Amino acid sequence: MSLRLAARLGLAALMGLGATSAGASPGSSGPSVANPPRARLSEAFSYRQKTLPEGPWSVHVVRIRRDRPDLSLQVLLGGGEHLGVSTLSRQAAAVARSRGRPLAALNGDFFARGGPCLGDPEGLCVRDGELVSAPNGKSAFWIGADRSFHLGPVVSLLSMIAPDGTRMPIGLNEERQERPVLYSPALGTRTPSAAGTEGVFLAEPGTAMPIRPGLHSAFRLASIHRDGNVPIPARGVVLSLPPESGTGQSMLEIGSVWTLSTATQPDLAGTTSALGGGPALLKDGRPTAFQASDARHPRSAIGWNDTFFFLVQVDGRQPGVSVGMSLTELADHLARLGCTEALNLDGGGSSTLWARGQVMNSPCEGVERPMGNALLIRLEDGPPAPKDRPAP
Repeated sequence: MSLRLAARLGLAALMGLGATSAGASPGSSGPSVANPPRARLSEAFSYRQKTLPEGPWSVHVVRIRRDRPDLSLQVLLGGGEHLGVSTLSRQAAAVARSRGRPLAALNGDFFARGGPCLGDPEGLCVRDGELVSAPNGKSAFWIGADRSFHLGPVVSLLSMIAPDGTRMPIGLNEERQERPVLYSPALGTRTPSAAGTEGVFLAEPGTAMPIRPGLHSAFRLASIHRDGNVPIPARGVVLSLPPESGTGQSMLEIGSVWTLSTATQPDLAGTTSALGGGPALLKDGRPTAFQASDARHPRSAIGWNDTFFFLVQVDGRQPGVSVGMSLTELADHLARLGCTEALNLDGGGSSTLWARGQVMNSPCEGVERPMGNALLIRLEDGPPAPKDRPAP
């Protein structure tokens, strides 16, 4: 074990996060029971590190109880309120205290590491109910309005509907290529395109902002621009059409009212948080038929069962410390933890787990890599909890 990793584990123990020694059991799922009033936080939240000789592997696991209403999951963006990249530590530190106490975080979906939409998640992203990135047809994780957890492929049906009913399929907050793209305030302050036709649409009275999945919302065309780099209104969107495509340009008429459909398959109406990734590793307690090689890399994944939710990180590319896992090995390990559903996330240099103000793993590049999004566990404001004790 490296000195840096040993120091981090020592700090974890001092902080009462319950880091375990090699070979200790991470706990398994059991029947869901109600927590007693004012139960200790450590009865619902734990962090553990295990060193397994098979790899060797250094595995970091955060586990929370799903029946604790004061523990919630929040999607983070690299730019704070908009797209961008920053380290996991910076993303967690930027969470407003009014949002609760950050407990742990894990890197999220694959993302654009360059180009005009830096930090754009590769797949689905819903942050605090706002649809930030459209699904790409691959597996995703989402939380319903009733706090239910879901896993599966999600297909985008996003479109702008002209006054005559013509439906225009669109992308969302991504680099515009051959199809029209809609830009919302989640992207930033201005569109990233340098050419083409862009229409600025303002939300009609009664249209809620920000945009959310599973809705039909009315927007009025306020202005048309030809040179790109258009300001994105706080209560509006910008429809960007590729140059010389002719797609929809003849239908752009100042003052016309269009309908934005944020439909998906399945319907994500009411979703509060969502992240893409892939592949899905476990479904209904069984490994999925994902295609994977035997290559071992640093890995990150989320998993859950009826009682617990897990953030899991495996260090890699560090001979003698941790060599990383293949996707098959990761799925097997998640099943041993008790997960019945699990989703692989971005790995490699992005694979990072943070807890209580400290990066707990050993990133393979030696430092944290700036990333586009992450998943945070937070303790929401409420009656003060008794002082934590190490998890059993």
